[in-house]
Amino acid sequence: MSRSLDFLVDGLNSSLSDAARAVFDRDPDTADESTAKSPVCRCRTSFETPVGLGLSERCELVVDAGDCPGRGRLESAPACRATVIDALSRRDVDTVRTRCAGRERTYTDAALALLVAAGRFVERVAFHDEALAERALRDPIAAGHEATGRAGPVARIAAESGLDVAATHVGGGHSSQTAPTADVYMTALDPFVGPTISQAHASQCFPADATVRATRDVPTGATVRIVESASGRSYHLDPVVRDLDDGATDTLAAARDLLASGSVGGGDRAPGRAVRRVAPAAQPVERIADVLARHTHGLGLLEHLFADESVSDVLVSAPVTAAPVRVVVEGERLPTNIRLTPAGAASLASRCRRESGRAFSRSSPTLDASLVGETGRRIRVAGVTDPASDGIGFAFRIRDESAWTLTRLIEAGSITARAASVLSLAVERGAAIIVAGTRGAGKTTALGALLWELPPATRLVTIEDTPELPMASLRERGRDVQALHTESGGPGGATGGSGDESFSPTDALRAALRLGDGALAVGEVRGEEASALYEAMRIGAHGHAVLGTIHGDSAAAVRERVVSDLGVPPSSFGATDLVVTCARDGDDRYVSAIEAVDGAGAEPSFDALFQRTDGSLRRCGRIDRGESTLVDRFRRDGESYADVLALLDRRTARFERLAAAGLTRPAEQQRASRGETR
Repeated sequence: MSRSLDFLVDGLNSSLSDAARAVFDRDPDTADESTAKSPVCRCRTSFETPVGLGLSERCELVVDAGDCPGRGRLESAPACRATVIDALSRRDVDTVRTRCAGRERTYTDAALALLVAAGRFVERVAFHDEALAERALRDPIAAGHEATGRAGPVARIAAESGLDVAATHVGGGHSSQTAPTADVYMTALDPFVGPTISQAHASQCFPADATVRATRDVPTGATVRIVESASGRSYHLDPVVRDLDDGATDTLAAARDLLASGSVGGGDRAPGRAVRRVAPAAQPVERIADVLARHTHGLGLLEHLFADESVSDVLVSAPVTAAPVRVVVEGERLPTNIRLTPAGAASLASRCRRESGRAFSRSSPTLDASLVGETGRRIRVAGVTDPASDGIGFAFRIRDESAWTLTRLIEAGSITARAASVLSLAVERGAAIIVAGTRGAGKTTALGALLWELPPATRLVTIEDTPELPMASLRERGRDVQALHTESGGPGGATGGSGDESFSPTDALRAALRLGDGALAVGEVRGEEASALYEAMRIGAHGHAVLGTIHGDSAAAVRERVVSDLGVPPSSFGATDLVVTCARDGDDRYVSAIEAVDGAGAEPSFDALFQRTDGSLRRCGRIDRGESTLVDRFRRDGESYADVLALLDRRTARFERLAAAGLTRPAEQQRASRGETR
């Protein structure tokens, strides 16, 4: 059978006329089905296991088309198509990749289904009809329709190989009596395309029924289109690299190899030096150098997504070759035209390990880290790999680096001015506050806003696993801040060694208390951080505020998690003054409740001060009626309960004025507070 298939492919190559070959060699992009029926193919194929997926059972057909006039363009070069289908007659694969002139084309989804089905069909049908097998190598859509119209074993083989369904799906109502047009294959075999140095590739075609709903440029130079079709809305990226010709992408590959050899040195300027050494004078050297830097020092095509201010999340599900990258745009999750490559997944994993200093491997299959994108936006990264998942997967959350203050939360409708004034006073007077909520509810944003309510002279020490609090912004405003970064010991730690080699939350707390008087903020309490946080609350952190975030949807749920799940003694939980619960509804994030904790007795009680009802955060009346023990605890010497209420009234009015005027930045908030009597 193999000899029969080889004979068919050799026949295709030998049947090319000199005129047709000349046309094909001159312009393979424009050679169509009528002028290049059987061009010579010099592609070399190999079956490979992709590196970086963590899945040894997956297989790819990799095609080196560097010496082939068809350049491995299966959508426009029938002879290259025949070579690939001939290889697929020997075994199935999960992906087909062709490489030529520094550019890679990846065929997957419906394109892969057609190619694999054609390979299965050719292997079996050659025994019954060699002419039809020959046609299927070059023109599988027409062969599939022809076979479906037959009777007997040929039709059965078309059905069992899947070629009948694949050909109908991509070929529409094509007749078996006429050859499909070149446009049919341009759509049916639409590849994901990118330079070989890229971590991700982009599909070039819109769906046939697509309508472009919005177009915008991003700071990295790429163009983004929101496209709507019968299958729904999608996010289509047109990257800068697409405008580079084959000569430029060849230069990219050569310059990348030069970088890898170390012969041009290191540093930020190395990509430019590498490109200038290998590029012909006529090429756009600076542009190629920018692309090389993005794909070697940066995050490749993903940088364009991170630079789009409308994108809040980028999601890459494992295995990366099986699904498109998805983005969350203004609360809506959309598929993109981008696929991460196996090498790209491995490269991202390596960068996360390098920049976070943490293990990410089979022995430590989860990762929580932070990166900085090309445009300066900070990106939170959660990663998983085998055996916790089917290979490497990522979730990137893009942080809003502009400072969130309570005034800005008021302007956004996330909290009321009265509730903000209570929290502002609580932070100023040394309260112990837990900010609770589910994932993505805005806990860290709320905690960051509360930090601006600390008295300007207060020293702040933060304890975080992954840096997210606005430390840089606080420093820019002259605040005294010290960040401590913790790591878990054992296999998941930075070194993968014993717990003695890590800096635990308990170590961080001890260090924080030795750093002098000041406030403490603990980000994302998940385990050992709980004991550290509540120990700080119990001792009062030298009379200053102690704040932290935790998962939970109410004060009672927080206590249950802290006491039952995290092992904090009930008496220690009683040191909490306030629980602020955040919630999320679609893209809207808001404070849903503020509850005071009365820690007296074995079982603390929770006094609701504010509760969200009918879409608004409303007062529950305890403070205004003079019944709040919290207000009593915050009174200073010589202050009456009425004095505190008057202060809250003034602060509420100030927040309302600032929010109405749109003055939400920290500097504006600080200037407005200078004349207030405290």
